[in-house]
Amino acid sequence: MAFSPHTLVATLDRSSPIPLYHQLRGVLQRQIERGELRIGDRLPNEDFIAARYEVSKITVREALKTLAAAGYVRREQGRGTFVTNPRVVQGPRKLTCFSDEMELRGLTASSRVLAAEVIPADLDLANKLAIHPRASVFRLKRIRLADGEIMGVQTAHLALERVPGITAIDFGAASLYETLESRFGLKPAHARETHCAIALNRGDAHQLGLQPGAPALSAERLSLLADGTPLEYVWSVMRGDRYQVVLNLSSF
Repeated sequence: MAFSPHTLVATLDRSSPIPLYHQLRGVLQRQIERGELRIGDRLPNEDFIAARYEVSKITVREALKTLAAAGYVRREQGRGTFVTNPRVVQGPRKLTCFSDEMELRGLTASSRVLAAEVIPADLDLANKLAIHPRASVFRLKRIRLADGEIMGVQTAHLALERVPGITAIDFGAASLYETLESRFGLKPAHARETHCAIALNRGDAHQLGLQPGAPALSAERLSLLADGTPLEYVWSVMRGDRYQVVLNLSSF
């Protein structure tokens, strides 16, 4: 199918705190998901998109790069950018929190708060949460326990502008996800989580009550709202001797 330049009809909101590249990526992603841009279509060149949305080519490149990383497009040297089949990634299909995971295993979850503070976003965190660098971020670092036994350390980050007043809540007792939904009307619709095997450094080992170099699982999760707005970025380090990832797979 030949691409029609009239397909790009949405506009970007320059008053929004969400970076322009992230807005542009969302525009293109929604058009792909709605079938307005179909598999095999070649997107217009960077100059056309930049002129259409009155943004820099750097903004366009960043938007296309994140689309390619998510598997929506492929970029071919000398040919252009093409819509492709989104990647199929095997893994759990249900978005759950630590408390829900422990409940499914018949364990009682609890937390010990190590830090609940407001910090400025560095460039990497700002990109993940789609906010401006140096914007205020609520950082919640907790030791997670199951039946009183340490399972891991999790550090959650949320844009403070989306959760005003959250610093007054005691997350030693409260559930973060329940609080986000009941108090702020925010519920993650989907997330991408990556797990890696690591050897514990001295700091994490001390918090987990293990020796440096002991095996552990790290997990990086970015949760998003239904409209694609990033809600929460979480970095977890879980004990390798007590925590495992279980996938329920089926051939049909």
